[in-house]
Amino acid sequence: MDTLIQLQPLDLVFALGLMAIAIGLSAWQGLGLELSLAIATARTVVQLLVVGSLLAVVFEWRNPVAILAVVAVMLTIATIETRNRIGKKIPGLLPLVWGAIFISTALTLSYTTLLVLRPETWYDPQYLIPLAGIVLGNTMNGAAIAGERLARTIQTSQLEIETHLSLGATPKQAIARYQKDAVKAGLIPTINAMMVVGIVTLPGIITGQLLSGIDPLEAASYQILIMFMLAFATLITTVLVTQGLYRQFFNQAAQLVVR
Repeated sequence: MDTLIQLQPLDLVFALGLMAIAIGLSAWQGLGLELSLAIATARTVVQLLVVGSLLAVVFEWRNPVAILAVVAVMLTIATIETRNRIGKKIPGLLPLVWGAIFISTALTLSYTTLLVLRPETWYDPQYLIPLAGIVLGNTMNGAAIAGERLARTIQTSQLEIETHLSLGATPKQAIARYQKDAVKAGLIPTINAMMVVGIVTLPGIITGQLLSGIDPLEAASYQILIMFMLAFATLITTVLVTQGLYRQFFNQAAQLVVR
């Protein structure tokens, strides 16, 4: 396979031309997206260059504490973003989401590292950091969709839930259907991606590997592993988030408290 073409600073300058054209098109069509596109472009360049420089140091250092610190920062950022999308006013949501994403990510990475990949060291940054980033990004989206769906449904179905409670149902029984629907909603993007992967879309990981010159079958094998990881981690995360979230809408007397 051919080696990866190295991008030079001048190449990235030419790449910026794509965004310059996009900004020009926005101005021509009167979309009002020029400032947003410019800010997004600047943040993309700065953030990725900073992250790339930081990861270069971490990869060279290969210290497990530093590697886990990077993963912990990624986990915390994903948690905050998920909490914000579900609802900032729900008490106890931040630690709930953090714990759910942590458990699902830890289980997924442990299984993959110890049973599938089996690198020389479990904290090898070549595997741990990229896989953690992929899993965290997907579980963040799944948890946000499921959590927001469940919270909104509970808030709009107060009468139905209270009817179930008045007939002797427990809070868990009263919202069981809503929780199942929320978990399904959180998994829909992952399942849809699995249905069309390789046929309609080539995900970023396989595209990156193909660009780096890896054998296509090897790239496909890694993508299969990653898709299975994402489905497993997202399912665990959405179940844990919805299980903990619904409890925030009931008091100790099992009464519904709409937030």
